[in-house]
Formats: sequence, C-alpha cells, structure tokens
Amino acid sequence: MLSNHIQNGIETARLAWSRIPNSDESQFVDDGVGLLKKNDGSAVESLDYEVIENFAYREEQAHRRRKLYVSYLLVVKWFFALLIGICTGFAAVFINISVENFAGWKYSLTFNIIQKSYVAGFFVYVSINLVLVYSSVCIITQFSPAAAGSGIPEIKGYLNGVDTHGILLFRTLIGKVFGSIGSVGGGLALGKEGPLVHTGACIASLLGQGGSTKYHLNSRWFNVFKSDRDRRDLVTCGCAAGVAAAFRAPVGGVLFALEEVTSWWRSQLMWRVFFTSAIVAVVVRTAMGWCKSGKCGHFGSGGFIIWDVSDGQEDYSFAELFPMAIIGVIGGLLGALFNQLTLYITTWRRNHLHKKGNRVKIIEACLVSLLTSVISFGLPLLRKCSPCPEPDPTSGIECPRPPGMYGNYVNFYCSKDNEYNDLATIFFNTQDDAIRNLFSAKTINEYSSQSLLTFLVMFYGLAVVTFGTAVPAGQFVPGIMIGSTYGRLVGMFVVKYYRKLNIEEGTYALLGAASFLGGSMRMTVSLCVIMVEITNNLKLLPLIMLVLLISKAVGDAFNDGIYEEQARLRGIPLLDSKPKYEMRNMIAKEACGSGRVVSFPRVVKVPDVVSILQSNSHNGFPVIDHTRSGEPLVIGLVLRSHLLVILQSKVDFQHSPLPSDPRSGGRSIRHDSGEFAKPVSSKGISLDDIHLTSEDLEMYIDLAPFLNPSPYIVPEDMSLTKVYNLFRQLGLRHLFVVPRPSRVLGLITRKDLLIEDAENVNTLELRATSVRF
Repeated sequence: MLSNHIQNGIETARLAWSRIPNSDESQFVDDGVGLLKKNDGSAVESLDYEVIENFAYREEQAHRRRKLYVSYLLVVKWFFALLIGICTGFAAVFINISVENFAGWKYSLTFNIIQKSYVAGFFVYVSINLVLVYSSVCIITQFSPAAAGSGIPEIKGYLNGVDTHGILLFRTLIGKVFGSIGSVGGGLALGKEGPLVHTGACIASLLGQGGSTKYHLNSRWFNVFKSDRDRRDLVTCGCAAGVAAAFRAPVGGVLFALEEVTSWWRSQLMWRVFFTSAIVAVVVRTAMGWCKSGKCGHFGSGGFIIWDVSDGQEDYSFAELFPMAIIGVIGGLLGALFNQLTLYITTWRRNHLHKKGNRVKIIEACLVSLLTSVISFGLPLLRKCSPCPEPDPTSGIECPRPPGMYGNYVNFYCSKDNEYNDLATIFFNTQDDAIRNLFSAKTINEYSSQSLLTFLVMFYGLAVVTFGTAVPAGQFVPGIMIGSTYGRLVGMFVVKYYRKLNIEEGTYALLGAASFLGGSMRMTVSLCVIMVEITNNLKLLPLIMLVLLISKAVGDAFNDGIYEEQARLRGIPLLDSKPKYEMRNMIAKEACGSGRVVSFPRVVKVPDVVSILQSNSHNGFPVIDHTRSGEPLVIGLVLRSHLLVILQSKVDFQHSPLPSDPRSGGRSIRHDSGEFAKPVSSKGISLDDIHLTSEDLEMYIDLAPFLNPSPYIVPEDMSLTKVYNLFRQLGLRHLFVVPRPSRVLGLITRKDLLIEDAENVNTLELRATSVRF
C-alpha cells in the first residue's frame, strides 16, 4: 500500500515553483556567453547537499568519532580558508596590475602620439583596444566558454543547489583571469569585480577538490572535502574573498556573500568567511605597499578601487534630503530599465546572433570595441575646451595635466596650455580614474551639464550593448560610472539653487552611484557597507542608506534584480527565499508529477539497472523490499550517481539473487563515501563510460549498503508552502511524498535534542523541568 502511494511522487524539483533540471532530463549546453540552450548534453544539475547516510558513510563515522579527527577537520577548514584568501588576493593583484599597465601604456602612448597627430593617435588607440578585446573573446570562445559574463548568477545558482557544468573548472579560472585583463584593459564598458567573485569561487572549488586532474595539477593531500556540502562552504568563502579583493572591502565581502549569493548560512561559516576576507585585505594592502616603490609599472593610484572622499562634504541640511531622494528615484528607474534592456538584448543575442557560431561572437565583440573606442576618442574632439580654474595649492590637483598624463583636467585637443577638456576627463580615462574624478571634492564646475549628460547617454548605451558579449564582464564599475554621472548632475543643480558653500558635487556623485547599483542589483546592506569602505567616509552612511532603500523600492516595482533576471535567462532555476503565493492553496501531492515513479527492488539484476538508467533521467530512485507477509516496504533512496559508480567498479556484483547483510560480516563494504562524490562542475560518470561483459549481465547487486535509509519524508496533504520551505532550507534534492502515517511511534521536543555529555545529565534534567514543551 505504501509503495502505491510512493508512486505519486518522488522527484523533489517538482515540489518547487520551477523544476530543477537533472542530468539527462535537462538538455542544455553553453552557447559561449553563459546562456543555456537545448542540445543533447546536460549543463544543469541539482546538487546533493543532503548527507547520504548509507552504510559506507556510517561505517566511516564509526571509525571517526575521535576528538583528534574532529580537530583535524577543523584545522583543515581554517587552513583552506587561509589558502583561499591568499590565492584570491594574488589573483586580484595580478589582474589589477595587468589591467593598469595595459591601460597606462595605452594612454601614455596615445597622449604622446596625439601631440603630433590626432589621426595617428586615434588609430593607435583603436588598435590597442581591438587587440586586447580580440584576445579576450578568443580565450572565451576557444578555450573557456563558461568564463563569459560576470559568473555571479551561476555561482548564486551553485550555492542555491544547482550546478552549471564548467563554471568551477581550472580552465574557467584561467579564462576568467586572462579574459578579464583583455576586456577591461581594452576599454569596454564593463568591470572586473564580478569576474573576481567568480575567480574566488573557482579557486576555492579547485582547492577543495585537490586541484585539476585533467591538467595533472592535483594533490591528494588537498583532496579532503569531497561532498557538495563541504564544497559549498568553500565556494562561499571564495565569493566573499572575490568581493573583498575587488573593492578592498572585507566586511562588504562577508555581507555580499550573506545577502546576495548564499542560500544557507551558519555561524561557523561566518567566522571562516570573515577570516578569508581579512586575509585578502592583508594580501592586497601588502601588494599595494610594495607597488608604491614603482616596481609595478603604471600601477599606483588606480587599480584597486578606493575613492577617498573623506575630504568631501562635512555636513548636510534637511533641505538637501529632497534632491537626495530624487537621486534614489532616478537610480531605481534607470536601474530597472538597465535590467530590462540587457534582458531583451541578451535574449536576442541568444536566439539569433550567437547561434551562428564562435566567429560571429568574435566579430561582435570586436565591433563593440571599435564602437567604444570611436565614441570615447571622438566625442571629446567635438567638445570645446574650458579654461582652468584658479590654482589651489591645498587641493593637490594640477590643471591641466602635463602632456602624456591622464586624471583630472585632461588637456585633450585644446589650443591653449591652460585649458582642459571636461568630456575627455571622464571619457578618455580608465574607469577607476574617471570615477575618482567624478567623486572628487573641491572641483566645483569642473564639468558642464552638457558634458555629463552626453557621457551619461553614451556610456549607458555602451554598457547595455556590451553586457552579454562573449567576454568576462562585471556590472559594478559601469553602474558606479552611470550613477555618479547623474548624481553629479543633480549636485550641480543643488549647488546652483541652494547657494551653500559646504555642498560638494562629488558627494551627490557618490549617492548617485549607490542609487544605480541599488536599482539594478537590489542589494542594500552589503552594498551600503561596500560604498562606505571604498569611499572612506562614514559620515555619508545615513544618506547612502536612504538612496539605497528608495532605489530598491522603485526598482522592485518593475522587475527583479539583474542577477535574478540573468539566472532565469540562463535556465538556472533559483529557489527564492519566499515561496510563491499560489503555493498556499496547494498540497504536496498536487506538486508531484503524474507519471509513475520508477523504483528498484533491494536485490536487482545488472541489466535491469542499466535498462532503467537508460530509459529515464531521474537522479533518485526509491528502493522497495518486502516484509515476511509480502507487504512492500520502502527501505530508502538510491542515487543515480551511486549506481553508476557501482556499475563501473563491478566489485559489488554477486551471483546470488538473495540479499546479504554487510553487518553480519559475510561481506565487507568495498567503497568509502568519497568514491561516490561527483567532481565539481563536470558531468561525472555516464553510461557510455561503462562497459559490461555478458558475464556481468548475469550478476546481481544488493542495493542495501548504498541507499540512504533515512530520506526526508512529508505527508501527501502537507501544504506546498511548508514543503517549499523545508526543501530550500535543508538544501534537499529529493523528497518523498507518502500517505498520512497510521500510527505515531513517539514525539520529539526541544529537550530531546539537547544531548550533552554524560557528566552533564543533571543539567539536562534541570533544563527539562524549567521549560514547557
């Protein structure tokens, strides 16, 4: 009877608002920019965050109940956190030094050439950008397709329980690092911050599995954490390390991992993530101190993002809150529009452009590079130069900059020596230096409203068009550029109409940057802390909080955040923190599929296993035994990946169709739990890799030692909302739906879970008498 009801449903993804694709069931392949389209291979698969308590696992745990082993695991986890921080810090240093040197050489050479000929300088500038972008897109299309885009939606999916094949491989790490150098150094309207988050996650995953076996860069000494559950914690540390390295914001990195990417969080993990971010901060600061001696070429004031506005506006009046609220509304509207436009363009690319192959992707990226170079070089030529303001020795800012230099007050196509081009100051510059110029204090009237509006429209359009090309791309820096531009515009009007000496345009530029990021990414707490850390001005915290809350509220009225929209477009079925409203009126039985659930007997013949695995794509199967009276009895759940390991090894085949009890000593377990672990972001074993002889097909397999005897079970009439919360909070992959039980064996309360040492039994009893359960 129980077996018949079990047939009503087992696949857990059907219990959610969107079905999670499994190995052969979801036939997707990466098209080169992280988008997933149907083909004959699988690209998305659920992860097993549940502990599979089969006999092999329990036998291992019986030998590992020693405090020494627990202490060893604890030390190894902290050691891995240290390694993740060090490696991510060095990766960020390498990327930043490379990008700053390529950009420095490019601008220095261009500025030197335009002293003689602007035409020659233009061709040099365009050529350098084109070569860098071409190298980046070739790395992605030919070597590492999974490295395209920011990688944050895929990492967010991984931590939510969905593995996209290829996102955490060694070649993805290489493609992310060198592809980011080419795309950012080539002047495209994108940043390196999102790719750094992906880079940190790749480093953490590779360290957790001992390296890369494909490229023979592995060590068994590092191959300690083999379960998806342990790897999830390492990847979380890597994400926080990436943000800490990108923004030099260790606390912001911890909060980013907590707020934006993770679905499960524990206090123990918080400490390790914080430790990892602190290590990254130490490594980055040490590298910057070493580079100040001039050993890093053009790397110096730029590179690692920190825009010090501590000398900016000291105070603000109540009347200024209204224009600041207007900035929040503008940020919400432009952020939501940015999300929608990028969604439309990326969908069009997937359906029409990128289907034509890698050559089209390369041509597209090169055309975008050419367009960006023409706009950034050509538009400043159309702008008249402005006379330099009166020199201020206390500001430390020189006007104009000497020939061959870039920064504030750039002399570009100016007829007089004491003039500067305000549009070139933000267009013909690295993005970090352009943002530093927009945030700068004591530079009132440096920019005209026409120049800022021109830059806003052009750069906004370039950011929309560039997003989705086959190169590594982040959205943090372009968002800060866009927001700081309209924020500075609002600041100019405030200065003009309020006529107060203490108002700084740079302060409004900072608030604009925060508002656009809040309107696009929909982050609040982590983004607020990151903005405070990168600007070194705690006084602006209340204002940043205000614009973030307003921009997020306005953006939420139109669409989801950019990472959620892109994850949905890529076919990554994220389970949100809150179930859909419609689930309140549904029960678990209604969410189960109508098809018959395939099950195995306890002892099954080898050809039957092969036939079932070939005929369906399920990843979990109930195992049915019979009592002495002949009534069917569900004894557990066996995973597809475990069956494939058993078929490949063949050591568990037996001639007898009778069950054997490994606890009786008649047969010992021949596998440890680590052998059943699937490599990260790979397809693992498939039936095509298994070769069986005619003798093998006459054998039997006893599934009892390999099944999970205690899977999670819910009654068929449980509310789907409760099922959803249980499924997501526990990180499950499968969930049994059974008829309502006929009897109760016992009742567990809080006091039953307060298990303590034997010497503290009296304390336990005292607790039990002081609390009502």
